[in-house]
Amino acid sequence: MDANFTAVPILDYSLALSPSTKPLFIEQLRNAAINVGFLYLSNTPVDGNLTEELINFIPKTFGLPQEEKEKIRMRNSPHFLGYSKFGAELTKGKVDMREQFDIATKHECRWKEGDPDYKRLWGPSQVYTYLECCLQQLTLYSGFRSTLEQYLEQVHALADSFVTVLSEAIGLGPDGLSKFYDTPELMQHRSKIVQYPVVNERSPSNQGVGPHYDAGFVTILLQASPHEGLQVQNLRGEWIDAKPIPGTFVFATQGIVRATSHRVLSPPLGSTSPRYSVPFFHNIGLDVLPSQILALRDKRGQIADTDSVNFSEFGTEPYGYVNLVGRVKSHPDVAEQHYHNLFKRYFPEGLPEHGSAY
Repeated sequence: MDANFTAVPILDYSLALSPSTKPLFIEQLRNAAINVGFLYLSNTPVDGNLTEELINFIPKTFGLPQEEKEKIRMRNSPHFLGYSKFGAELTKGKVDMREQFDIATKHECRWKEGDPDYKRLWGPSQVYTYLECCLQQLTLYSGFRSTLEQYLEQVHALADSFVTVLSEAIGLGPDGLSKFYDTPELMQHRSKIVQYPVVNERSPSNQGVGPHYDAGFVTILLQASPHEGLQVQNLRGEWIDAKPIPGTFVFATQGIVRATSHRVLSPPLGSTSPRYSVPFFHNIGLDVLPSQILALRDKRGQIADTDSVNFSEFGTEPYGYVNLVGRVKSHPDVAEQHYHNLFKRYFPEGLPEHGSAY
């Protein structure tokens, strides 16, 4: 396998759980992480029935009246958690044809006056409060909060376990990446529930989300509908399909090994339903310097440029600040409401029509 891959490899996670087969899994993971940066993972410990329950709730959630979704719009939250309407963001100058709910694992904000702004980045999700207060009377949504919380807990546990095996695969030992994390009570990990509507004659493009890298350390993606659309880019610049495979998650290894440019295309004209997905972003500690991670990556050699770029702050500032800047650029209405100095710095002419991180 080389960096000009033509397919995304499929790995069986059950091999990692047996001493007799773990060396084979580690070899396969090393090749996938270094040469591709993306992989499918099958036979994970995440409950398949729970995943199906979550998938069944997703269309109902986006089917809520617009005024209901707007009650938890992201602008309400200094933690950038909540609802974003269709077409709110740009990537590389084009509108991303999606709407989404940003959610996160449980966390109480520890920011206090005088702390860096990025300490406010992590905090409670609006979605949980809304589910508790506003939807509990609706039979259609009975059990949604419990399903969502359990799903995030199980995917979080999978991510924690995967990182230790990934650390072994790149020669650092099982605890080699632990220095990039705080203690569990100080950590928060992010997720989204995303809808990519079908393209129509008036759509400006088929860009669900344009070429980018993820902000998290490891991304675990549930492709929650049978639609194609996810593509990853090899070093020849070719876009390789990562089609949905039932019973798998798509993993992206970010930063520490190889961050691979990827994008999503919206369902084409004539499709009968939207594409749904649930990415989970496994963060590193807010105070960690990404330059330390990039140094480990660069020991394995440089790679060619792709259609995606990282923030210029990525090599010099703490992860929390880099992440906050990305959120501010993507969601200027939240910055206008909660981060006045950063809003003035990046948007001196006032609130733009769209956010654009890249």
